[in-house]
Amino acid sequence: MTKNSVAELLKSGSVLQEVIIKGWVRTFRSNRFIALNDGSTINNIQCVIDFENTPEETLKRITTGAALSIKGIIAESQGKGQSVEIQVSNIEILGDSNADEYPIQPKKHSFEFLRENAHLRVRTNTFSAVMRVRSKLSFAVHKYFQDNGFNYVNTPIVTGSDAEGAGEMFRVTSFEDNKAPVTEDGKIDYTKDFFGKETNLTVSGQLEAEAYAMALGKVYTFGPTFRAENSNTTRHLAEFWMIEPEVAFMDLDGNMDLAEDFIKSVLTYVLEHCKEDLAFLDERFMQEEKTKPQLQRSEMSLLEKLKFVADNNFKRVSYTEAIDILRNCKPNKKKKFQYPINEWGADLQSEHERFLVEKHFKCPVILFDYPADIKAFYMRLNEDGKTVRAMDVLFPGIGEMVGGAQREERYDVLVEKMKAMNIDEKELWWYLDLRKFGTAVHSGFGLGFERLVQFTTGMGNIRDVIPFPRTPQNADF
Repeated sequence: MTKNSVAELLKSGSVLQEVIIKGWVRTFRSNRFIALNDGSTINNIQCVIDFENTPEETLKRITTGAALSIKGIIAESQGKGQSVEIQVSNIEILGDSNADEYPIQPKKHSFEFLRENAHLRVRTNTFSAVMRVRSKLSFAVHKYFQDNGFNYVNTPIVTGSDAEGAGEMFRVTSFEDNKAPVTEDGKIDYTKDFFGKETNLTVSGQLEAEAYAMALGKVYTFGPTFRAENSNTTRHLAEFWMIEPEVAFMDLDGNMDLAEDFIKSVLTYVLEHCKEDLAFLDERFMQEEKTKPQLQRSEMSLLEKLKFVADNNFKRVSYTEAIDILRNCKPNKKKKFQYPINEWGADLQSEHERFLVEKHFKCPVILFDYPADIKAFYMRLNEDGKTVRAMDVLFPGIGEMVGGAQREERYDVLVEKMKAMNIDEKELWWYLDLRKFGTAVHSGFGLGFERLVQFTTGMGNIRDVIPFPRTPQNADF
């Protein structure tokens, strides 16, 4: 007899067959009804035991969190909420759970409490739903790129370059504490370190992906990245996953097309394959919105937001046009923005991005042609000498979801930009080589995977969409 999953049994709906099911107890009522869950679905299966003929010692061990193996007959359910149940013929306790010590009781827990028990929080409905959606989203990412002729490239986690120029990187060293050798001028001598130079954990695989795009044509990375930013907001993690495609011979227009098609594809996939989990998360989202002040509530449900992005064409707007809209809008004139927009060249904040999406255009927005001064060195300079071929995709409720650009393919221009931004040419000699040997127009973008999961699940804090969050002062588990 094969072991069945709860999802399979509930989906099949077949009765009068003998099955074996293994899972964890969610609840045990009246010494008779076990709600069993094995992680395959948000739904539990009810297992009905003959308590009069079940040893008292066994009944005492059926507690929330205990692992059981149950053998029985599938029957039509007499209760509400499920079509079938299991009439138990044999029960085996695989692992006990001390009811007095088990933290995840069948009641509402705060997310702060659950983060302190991150090893167990996935046993709750909310987190099991989030993590199943995350899994399906991850598969959808790979499926999209593989179906569209991209090659998956694993870029380095240890790197000597800072792709973003932000300097907020975690150092990698083999030096022992307080025993690092120093040079004559008192600086740490990294030539004696393991890699022979100063190295860090990567903030992006983009630069290396560009190298592979210039040989394989279409590539993508999907891996962990790190940022040593001392931020405790609901939007930042120290360790997170990035999706970064790079495509040779593709300009900014093609890049915007790719980003829009990719996003719509992965959201459509999860809408189709995660219906039960998304329905549960949609209900949770709407209940949470009711607790907020009226002005802060979302105008759309979670499912409406997902369909809003999946079904609407993205509006493409230049940064210059967006600044004019923002400068002349009511919230700006009435000083409702936390960061007023007064002049061209301002770095847009989330409140500005959300206004454009949710209030002005009422559809997802792609902003392009940003001021060169607020963007990275590798973005292609426009003929006006002031703007670069950058683009950001803006979502409702979250602001920027994707950041990308047509890359600067001209050797001389790139060298000048690196000098202006004090970026060491010797450190990126290989990156400059790409502009010397068969250079061509090429583009790509980066999408923080956790931000995509956060949008898709409606979770308010990014720490709740990654299994074990890494944040300042927190590296437990």
